[in-house]
Amino acid sequence: MHNIKLIALDLDGTLLNSEKKLTAQNAAALERAAEKGIEIVPATGRFYLGMPELIKSLPYVHYVISVNGAQVYDVKRDKTVCSSEIEWERAVSVMERLDGMPVIYDCYQDGWGWMTQEMYDKAEEFAPTVHNLEMIKKLRTPVPELKVYLKEQKKGVQKIQLFFRDMALRAEMLETLPKEFPDLVVTTSIVNNIEINSREATKGIALKRLAEYLGISTAETMAFGDDLNDIPMLEEAGIGVAMGNAYDEVKKAADYITDDCNCDGVANAIIRFCGV
Repeated sequence: MHNIKLIALDLDGTLLNSEKKLTAQNAAALERAAEKGIEIVPATGRFYLGMPELIKSLPYVHYVISVNGAQVYDVKRDKTVCSSEIEWERAVSVMERLDGMPVIYDCYQDGWGWMTQEMYDKAEEFAPTVHNLEMIKKLRTPVPELKVYLKEQKKGVQKIQLFFRDMALRAEMLETLPKEFPDLVVTTSIVNNIEINSREATKGIALKRLAEYLGISTAETMAFGDDLNDIPMLEEAGIGVAMGNAYDEVKKAADYITDDCNCDGVANAIIRFCGV
């Protein structure tokens, strides 16, 4: 068995199955790990308030890596352990680059989502599933024009998110945006989006900082993921676990490939490496 003291878990497509549910087997494995003293840390592209209630309500979740690592949140003390944001001026310049393209975009600021009203009204055209549409509608506040709003607020942005209908354009932008904005991190977490964060805002850097905060070596951490924004975390962790349903790039970055999210892959790997 490995001396694992912290387990970081992506949510959608990893800890949660394709129906966005936490299976009994996964829940039981997490509970046994927590009873053993292992910190259970959700690591998500969502902001804390946007996390599923079934995860937020878990009594043993003390810390959360949110917004792709832009914030590490101490749940019990209601405080930010560390954060890394995009300066509002830089966020506006990214949005100006996107204007005129067949996309909609939003941003996360102060732990909430904000979106231009016109784009908010078009969300149904860009959301890949009913669940994603519900997330956009529930977790974004529309404003008359997002860039104007950011100029008025003059506060940092945790993440910018784009949604596409044209997958060829998305693939092209995944290639070109990192070159145009080398100071930012460009990644993805669902089939038709692109996410943009500060260079220091990755799940891997957040995992390292949280481990340091807790006095834990990263060699004593384990991380699970399935999408591109999980790669830095899997590479940073002592044991990086890719789901069976993960992208090939994620599997290549992992130390171990477990079963998919519909076959209790998280539970099976925790049992294998933590002996719970």
